[in-house]
Amino acid sequence: MRRFFLLLFFILILSSPLYARSKVIGAKSKGLDYKPTVLATKIYVYEDPETGEKFFSNIKMGENSRLYMVVATRNPFFEDPKNSGKDDKDVSLSPNLSTKFDELFNEIARTYNLDPKLLHAIAKVESNYNPRAVSPKGALGVMQLIPSTARLVGVSDPFDPRENIHGGARYLRYLLDKFGDLTLALAAYNAGPKAVEAYGGIPPYAETQRYVRSVLSLYQRLKGLE
Repeated sequence: MRRFFLLLFFILILSSPLYARSKVIGAKSKGLDYKPTVLATKIYVYEDPETGEKFFSNIKMGENSRLYMVVATRNPFFEDPKNSGKDDKDVSLSPNLSTKFDELFNEIARTYNLDPKLLHAIAKVESNYNPRAVSPKGALGVMQLIPSTARLVGVSDPFDPRENIHGGARYLRYLLDKFGDLTLALAAYNAGPKAVEAYGGIPPYAETQRYVRSVLSLYQRLKGLE
């Protein structure tokens, strides 16, 4: 029994991100190259036995939950040398955006009285238009909705592009109406409205501040192409 617990202990240590990071630091100190470790994110789907409604989460929600998909994500403890000093959300801000969802963005923007270029900018920065994107924190789909937000805005399948973009636009419209300011709405989209309220502005989170700058920068460039 003692050997079993010792084996389990060593497995947990060897599989921990902190241990892996220490190995990377050691490799870098010796001038060796490395590749970022990949983690697996499990997404579960829960079906309400009474209504048949489906909910997606990165946490198993009970007996009626089943594994929906496993997505490989980068270990957030690692820093890719090619992206040193950049934020995960600070993707390429080329104005040559995907036209795959153009009609969908235009239609949904009209529904929520939003600029489709703003939705483009958010989708580009959030997921690079990937409808099956999953972040290490469990945000899902094109507009990167966390499961609780997806439920709040009535999204039952966050991997369906139409549902996801509708949900993201509806949530953005709510935040714009709540804060009356695009910069604060974007900060709340990333960090949550409670964080914006608590700090009375953009929270002092490096990720959120870079996210807001990235979306606004791309949005202004898209507007300048008109």
